[in-house]
Amino acid sequence: MRAVESALRPPWALEEEAFVARCTRCDQCIEACPTTILVRMDGGFPGVDFSRGECTFCSDCVAACEPMALRRDDVSIAPWDRVAVIGEACLAARGVECRVCGEACPEGAIRFRPRHGGVAYPELDPIACTACGACIGPCPARAIDSRARHSLLTESER
Repeated sequence: MRAVESALRPPWALEEEAFVARCTRCDQCIEACPTTILVRMDGGFPGVDFSRGECTFCSDCVAACEPMALRRDDVSIAPWDRVAVIGEACLAARGVECRVCGEACPEGAIRFRPRHGGVAYPELDPIACTACGACIGPCPARAIDSRARHSLLTESER
């Protein structure tokens, strides 16, 4: 049985239980987001919608969060432990040349490896990927998502 991930919370959100306990659903983080990717989700809590754009990790949402459901105590801490995942719906898997995700990735984490007799297929460097979402919205096949790194390890170990 697969575990269901909760909604993707804004960067630097506390663990889900603590986040829900502290968040007052005031919308201050949503209003502070310059890329407008933060939206009201189930229960009125803020979440990330990468179809609207990407996260620049500016931390404006953290600064606006008075109840401290979003906390960035240490600037070296990553905003979340996530990575992009390219799924089977990728156009390259169907023989269609597409490099939109690679062109959109500000970190250069998606590169294309030529294949003999076929179109180049995207390969993601999980170390370079920040899961900013820049590749998710532009994908014409909606083949890209982000997942918690630990859930990918669990799936691959099975």
